[in-house]
Amino acid sequence: MKKKIITVIQVIVTVGILAWIFRDPKQRRDMAEALSHADPFWIFIGILCYGIVELIATVRLQILLRVQGIRVGSLRLLALVMIGILFNQFMPGGVGGDVVKIFYLLKETPGKRAQTLLAVLMDRLIGMLSIMTIAAVLIWLRFDWLMQGAPAFNHSILFHPIALIDWIKQAPGTTKFVYLAIVIFASALLGITASFAITGFGLAHKIPKRFPLHDKLVDLSVAYNLYARAWKASLFAFLISSGVHLCSFGVFYAAARALKAGVSTLDLITVMPIINTVASLPISVGGAGVREGLFQTFLNTLCGIPIPVATVISLTGAAIVLFWGLLGGVVYLFYRPSEHARLSVIEHDVEELEHEVAESE
Repeated sequence: MKKKIITVIQVIVTVGILAWIFRDPKQRRDMAEALSHADPFWIFIGILCYGIVELIATVRLQILLRVQGIRVGSLRLLALVMIGILFNQFMPGGVGGDVVKIFYLLKETPGKRAQTLLAVLMDRLIGMLSIMTIAAVLIWLRFDWLMQGAPAFNHSILFHPIALIDWIKQAPGTTKFVYLAIVIFASALLGITASFAITGFGLAHKIPKRFPLHDKLVDLSVAYNLYARAWKASLFAFLISSGVHLCSFGVFYAAARALKAGVSTLDLITVMPIINTVASLPISVGGAGVREGLFQTFLNTLCGIPIPVATVISLTGAAIVLFWGLLGGVVYLFYRPSEHARLSVIEHDVEELEHEVAESE
């Protein structure tokens, strides 16, 4: 019931934001005008970029699986990655595809249940660490550019709520979202560091079983130990993750070029980690609406791109990703159709596996 309520809220938020974005008839006409002059060549480049994203993601997962002694054919694994893209489009939090990948990988790797779970878990963690690294470097190098128009920030105002509220009111939207992204990254890093510390000091098994994150922390503990020993493979997986993220940014750069928007490669790459991070919060369905609002804010404020064009850039990039998701849907229809299961069953089975792995350690 809780999940259903959250989903309903996300749908309402998504519809509300999109209705707000498309409320102005003039902007709708300007969007249609911009789209009518889109260059098909760059649309094709965007589609190709996301295809490369899936290929690199497949290689990364294959590397992590082989550390565990699991061998799955490249085409079968690519099929699972494409299916994961499909479910990531419509499930909250951007991890639905991982749950589905685990479920069907278990069918491919009988007798390797725990190893499969840990490989996909590490795949997600490495991807997160990679995007955090890219974002940290870009924010550090281009902080002044990102802070355009922001009032001076004195860290002492953190301890004065009224002064902090006044600063937030005066700061442009871009500044607020940059700091929100920094808070998200810092929180994630703190969580990862804490889990490392718990693992390093052997405290994972001392966590009360009723603790909400007990199973995940124990699973992470096991994964860290396994992949630390295979550090060369883990490092290579981390390095190629940058290719996954840069090619995903390339999708939206191609969309901008298709629409003849004057945004530089560096500017777009700088804002994309921030946009993706904030849009990944489980506020709307697949980030729809939130992502478009962020594109409007960043590209218009920092790059001078008209709001209708910025909106269409976001929608075009999202449509390219959705195209690959729909291809994943076609693959899903032909992927062991006799073993398709309800999503609730898939989630339950994966949760049971997480608990089983935690209990066995």
